[in-house]
Amino acid sequence: MTDEIRIRRAEAADADFLVGLATHEDVEPFLGAVSARDRESILAEIERSSAEPGDFGRFVIEVDGERAGSMGFHVGSRHSRIARLEGLAVHPDFRGRRVADEAARQLQRHLLFDLGYHRLELECYAFNERAIQHAERAGYVREGTKRKAYRRHGEWVDGVLFGLLREDLEEAEGS
Repeated sequence: MTDEIRIRRAEAADADFLVGLATHEDVEPFLGAVSARDRESILAEIERSSAEPGDFGRFVIEVDGERAGSMGFHVGSRHSRIARLEGLAVHPDFRGRRVADEAARQLQRHLLFDLGYHRLELECYAFNERAIQHAERAGYVREGTKRKAYRRHGEWVDGVLFGLLREDLEEAEGS
């Protein structure tokens, strides 16, 4: 049986799940240092996602109707139609099933085709091998490394940059 994976905009009722996910000991070390982790900040992001759906988004990933993860985006450049992806997290109970890969493809289609973005960008810590492998499986092109760009866990760490163009997705899908 195949899991039904879907993404949807986060709602206030998802706040406790999102706090639990962001603070989970197997998730938190891999999130950006300034990611929202408390209920008040997450509720503010959910409200902004609802108020500015073309510029900002907080999404819940569901597997067979059960909350399994989260992801988001914000405008990187309005003029150049660039969206910056962020905060991808899958609860450990759902790992190993390619949930993030399918959710990423759904978000890519939404941003590029529904919202009209031209380019998607994401960055992950170089120590996060799982995120790097996910980005490559999801079709992102590795574009570079920001050397020792972030102070995380008491050390300077690299950031790995990825991009995806609308044409890349159209070509991959044979559109």
